[in-house]
Amino acid sequence: MKLHTLKPATGSTKNRKRIGRGQGSGRGGTSTKGHKGQQSRSGYNYRAWFEGGQMPLQRRVPKFGFKNPFRVEYKVLNLDTIQNLIDEKSVTEINHQVLADNGIIASPKKLVKVLGRGELSAKVDVKLNKFSQSAKVAIENAGGTVTEV
Repeated sequence: MKLHTLKPATGSTKNRKRIGRGQGSGRGGTSTKGHKGQQSRSGYNYRAWFEGGQMPLQRRVPKFGFKNPFRVEYKVLNLDTIQNLIDEKSVTEINHQVLADNGIIASPKKLVKVLGRGELSAKVDVKLNKFSQSAKVAIENAGGTVTEV
């Protein structure tokens, strides 16, 4: 090993230009910060939404409407989906766990409302949160039972 063959280990050095190391470096003097002003000072920080005195986006965009924080949102389940589930999986009872197991709802804790789109020909017991009037009549006409949980 000789002194003139020594090299730094791979990955130990960075190929970036060092600033503030004198005029000869090409990045001395103001150290790429320009002349005077707030942005040239140490400790300068700006908010991500600051637009340099221009009217900020969140103040330019019109704001209207209302979002109800107490809204109760239901996952919709139609009669044709129930009929498909009966045909494919031959289930006799529809509840949150059955729907979650078959990938119709994300988790058994979701609220589900049954709506009346489609036909229902098989007898099935449905135990879910809400039912439209037409869905309730269709399920009972097919010989099934409706239970609100």
